[in-house]
Amino acid sequence: MKLKEFYNFIVEHGIKNDPRGEKVVKELLKREKQKFDEMPEKEKKYYDKEKLSNPYNDTRILVGEDNVEIKSILVGIDMEMPEVLLAQILRQQGNTVDLILSHHPEGVGYKNFYEVMNMQADILAKFGVPINVAEGILEPRIKEVHRKLMPMNHNRAVDIANLLGIPFICCHTPADNCVATYLQKLFDDEKPRYIKDVIDILLEIPEYDHAAKLGYGPHILTGNKDRKAGKIFVDMTGGTEGSTEVFEKLAVAGVSTVVAMHLSEDHFKNAQKFHINVVIAGHIASDNLGLNLILDATEKKFGKLNITCVSGFKRFKHIK
Repeated sequence: MKLKEFYNFIVEHGIKNDPRGEKVVKELLKREKQKFDEMPEKEKKYYDKEKLSNPYNDTRILVGEDNVEIKSILVGIDMEMPEVLLAQILRQQGNTVDLILSHHPEGVGYKNFYEVMNMQADILAKFGVPINVAEGILEPRIKEVHRKLMPMNHNRAVDIANLLGIPFICCHTPADNCVATYLQKLFDDEKPRYIKDVIDILLEIPEYDHAAKLGYGPHILTGNKDRKAGKIFVDMTGGTEGSTEVFEKLAVAGVSTVVAMHLSEDHFKNAQKFHINVVIAGHIASDNLGLNLILDATEKKFGKLNITCVSGFKRFKHIK
């Protein structure tokens, strides 16, 4: 497959698995096009035109020509300067590395990834939080994340990959969409009665089973194993953690249990305050699941790839 084909497929698969639904995403892309058409010419000079077809700012081709042939990929959760240099060492040793694939965003995919957080409002609305409330509590949090990103040196790893001539891509929200949709459907179908049943379902998935064997498997953060699970919300996409106020709104909307990748201390305290059960599935394990689902779909469409795992990634296939 060509680099551009892979990139386009990742975006398409992310849209297909977006918890908001494809129709909502397509409408947002149409609105983005209208905004671009109405933009003053002097502003269009600085506009990222990838946003017209890709709704995920944290997923981009960082280095590489569109027609580069991709068969061998070095895949990891965080592909930063050490991993880029590793790719070069592997090449010097005679190994083929056609592409570096990072889950977490780098370069241009990192500097504006806070914009992806807007999708959380529509997801919360699907779970019963009024859209005006969801947008209201998210806005200050999105601005906070933006401020934190502003001083970052986003392009360090990308600059090295560029100098070495190694194609580089990051795939964040499309993979997170895959794990969120996969797990939500699983819990909706299985209907676990107790929190211990939620844990048992997670441990049947190879990524979480593997993490548990290494000592960082699924964990009950609030509540206990004998509490009833009730209505479950899988919160695993939308850039990063949203507002700490969300737990009060979810409790009012009837959500009993949140299954998440990770939770900050302030979020933990608010989950406790409003008696929301929280199961931490695991950050890196969940990122693994999302990437593996993307790679499964890619190999199904384009054929077998030579994948080298690094930086917390382990390949598990979910399609026989």
